[in-house]
Amino acid sequence: MQGSCIALVCLWGAAHGIYGLTWKPNLPPRARNGKQPYLLNTLNSSDFCEKKRKVSAMGLWSASLDDDLAKLPIDSIRSNYVRKVKDCVFSRTSPTPFMTDVRLVAVSEGVLENLLDVDTSAVSTDDFLQFVSGGKSISGFAPLAHRYGGHQFGVWAGQLGDGRAHLIATYINRFGERWELQLKGSGKTPYSRTGDGRAVLRSSVREFLCSEAMHYLGVPTSRAASLVVSDDVVWRDQFYSGNVTEERGAVVLRVAKSWFRIGSLEILTNSGEFHLLRELVDFIIKEHFPAILRTDPNRVLAFFSIVVSQTADMIARWMSVGFAHGVCNTDNFSLLSITIDYGPFGFMETYDADYVPNTSDDDGRYRIGNQANAGMYNLNKLLVALNPLMDNRQKQIASAILAGFPDQYYHRFTELFRAKLGFLGAREEDLSLIASFLNMMEDTKADFTMSFRQLSELTDLQLRNLTIPEEYWALHDISQHVEFSAWVAAYLQRLQSNPHDSDSKRRQRMKTTNPRYILRNWMAESAVRKAETNDFSEVHLLQKVLQRPFEMQKMAELAGYSQEAPEWAKDLKVSCSS
Repeated sequence: MQGSCIALVCLWGAAHGIYGLTWKPNLPPRARNGKQPYLLNTLNSSDFCEKKRKVSAMGLWSASLDDDLAKLPIDSIRSNYVRKVKDCVFSRTSPTPFMTDVRLVAVSEGVLENLLDVDTSAVSTDDFLQFVSGGKSISGFAPLAHRYGGHQFGVWAGQLGDGRAHLIATYINRFGERWELQLKGSGKTPYSRTGDGRAVLRSSVREFLCSEAMHYLGVPTSRAASLVVSDDVVWRDQFYSGNVTEERGAVVLRVAKSWFRIGSLEILTNSGEFHLLRELVDFIIKEHFPAILRTDPNRVLAFFSIVVSQTADMIARWMSVGFAHGVCNTDNFSLLSITIDYGPFGFMETYDADYVPNTSDDDGRYRIGNQANAGMYNLNKLLVALNPLMDNRQKQIASAILAGFPDQYYHRFTELFRAKLGFLGAREEDLSLIASFLNMMEDTKADFTMSFRQLSELTDLQLRNLTIPEEYWALHDISQHVEFSAWVAAYLQRLQSNPHDSDSKRRQRMKTTNPRYILRNWMAESAVRKAETNDFSEVHLLQKVLQRPFEMQKMAELAGYSQEAPEWAKDLKVSCSS
């Protein structure tokens, strides 16, 4: 069967070598005995954090001016023109303000209040609007553009970098958490290549909504604090068809613990800048992997092992919600294993392991069923980048760690899908039940998200009697499959083996695992089309709905967000153009 669920469940092709091998770093004593999280936050519990409070005006808000990030090597050339940059991690360059008036479209209250200590009352001020649109910088912090490279669609692309993004602040909040604030669409940098440094409204709406949607789905991700639109004209050929059209420039304020990616290290190794490679890796370990001792001679191995494990977890979580990133290049893969750089992404609707959201991906390299393979490819490129920092013995161990990635991914994938089916514990028949359910979904072209969700809402009695209500449209599609009744019988038998469980507990548990609402392409497109006429009502509605994706919501039901895609949306496409 073409696009079989085996492509989704497994990575498998060749033998995988050493399985389950994870490098164990030298940890501080408390981390070894399990009383402290593996990834420690060394900033917590400081007197500084206890004194911090939310601010009601941007004039009272200040960046972390003594942050070590600014101590990394910076480009000696300060002029802002496109060039090949050497021997640095960042270039100093400021955002380019829009020429026309700007308008605040949306903000994430959760990001502002809980991550950045900004009270929502500050949102209405001009200082806030200027800050989040690139019109005004925070005093004392010089904006930066990051230099990185990357393998794009399997080919080394050389220098890439922040071509339209500016790091405008680092901030340690009242909880001791350190965050990096980055504007996307804020103007040209030395890394803009042939681009204009801008982002358009349609792609910015999608990134703003999806960043927050993924967070509330429980997927590691960068966050979006705000979305601003201007009347500045930006010209784009959306589908690379020669049809260049006029669009409006927009800016998203993105927030993450770090924006370093695999390509951040690749560019240094490919340029032979090994001294800088060591400096940057040690900085990343010190800042973001503090459980690894800085004096550990195997710290690079420990770092690589964690990235391998966390990348497996991230991609498995993508798969559990039917998310396809669209452009899984090494420059889009975070070293902290969070989802970044939302471009031509898509949430799979009709189940298809060969689903490709990006119309620019002609060969389907980044189809949803191949994302784990893409992840392993990227991790191999990370290993190549780290090789100059390791001796022969360490390289051999690192290769074995990488060989264990398929097993780690497979274990996490099956763990997540067991939960989606309501299973407690692990039994031998689970894999067959998962695979069979996905096979039936594929054969009947049933909806991925709603098939699992509606299974969560049906009682055992309804399943046993094979009474699938018409309104359970996705599961009704699957029920037409010739193998459905046999699968239901095996499924109910497996549920009976759940210890100390009941039908109501099972349904409640599954409803907190299987979302009712995801950011379907047609929903995002509907919001974009309205936004282009200055009607931002659906952006706001989607933002509200996607903050509670597991709960049935009246407004979402009225908008049809749990129904089949409307007819007008059947042939929607997205591309890398943004």
